[in-house]
Amino acid sequence: MALHVSWAFVFGILGNVVSFLVSLAPLPTFYQIYKKRTSEGYQSIPYVVSLFSAMLWIYYALLKKDAMLLITINTFCVFIQTFYIVVYFYYGPKKEKLVTMKLILLFNVFGFGVIFFSTFFLKNPLIRLQILGYICMGFALCVFVAPLGILRKVIKTKSVEYMPFTLSVFLTLGAVMWFFYGLLLKDINIAVPNVLGFIFGILQMILYAIYKNYSKKMVEDPKLQLSAQQVVVDVVKLGSTTVCLEVNAVGPNPNNGDGSGEAQSIKTNNTTDASNKV
Repeated sequence: MALHVSWAFVFGILGNVVSFLVSLAPLPTFYQIYKKRTSEGYQSIPYVVSLFSAMLWIYYALLKKDAMLLITINTFCVFIQTFYIVVYFYYGPKKEKLVTMKLILLFNVFGFGVIFFSTFFLKNPLIRLQILGYICMGFALCVFVAPLGILRKVIKTKSVEYMPFTLSVFLTLGAVMWFFYGLLLKDINIAVPNVLGFIFGILQMILYAIYKNYSKKMVEDPKLQLSAQQVVVDVVKLGSTTVCLEVNAVGPNPNNGDGSGEAQSIKTNNTTDASNKV
């Protein structure tokens, strides 16, 4: 039993370390927001949702009573996500501030409030813990499904610009650590979502290996291609004599560097045109 608990503690500590590093990943983004003095171009929903998830897991861990390592990392997540939201709100345009406020009210106030008051006053603590565990697991599964959009974008654009390899590695490692932590504690609510997280993490790394050196191909607009073809056809329709006359009219005479050759060429062409008219 002692060995069983010690291994759960080890994986919990490792999970805390990896999740700590993942939580710090958005810092460069917010440094750019600070430098530009605007959060325009970024969205606040990932940080609001992360804050909501951390609040749920703290509530679950407090009721479970033997998951202190869940409390430590999610307490840090509450702090860092709150910091991100405050910075975003401070530098965000008025429209984005309103959107962020609505998201906070929806998830962190109304959503968490409904879950808390609908479970906390249940008389049977086991049923309360079970219901809350299912809620946490369901929400975690939804969070892990979110990278599907990134995977689709990578396949469509054949570019890994929006999928940093280091972050994918850490997310996969975190999923492994928390899976074994939940497995050793015999808690499926912790273990099951991280199976999905591990699968998506592996898929991200496979796609990165496939597309990291993919040569970017410019996709030409069919209208532009048609226009170019029309220009070529129109030029070909012109007689070769006309083209030569235009070149001679504007091209300098290599035998005379003072420009008199150019004037003489123009004069000759004008005389020829006059003769033709006569």
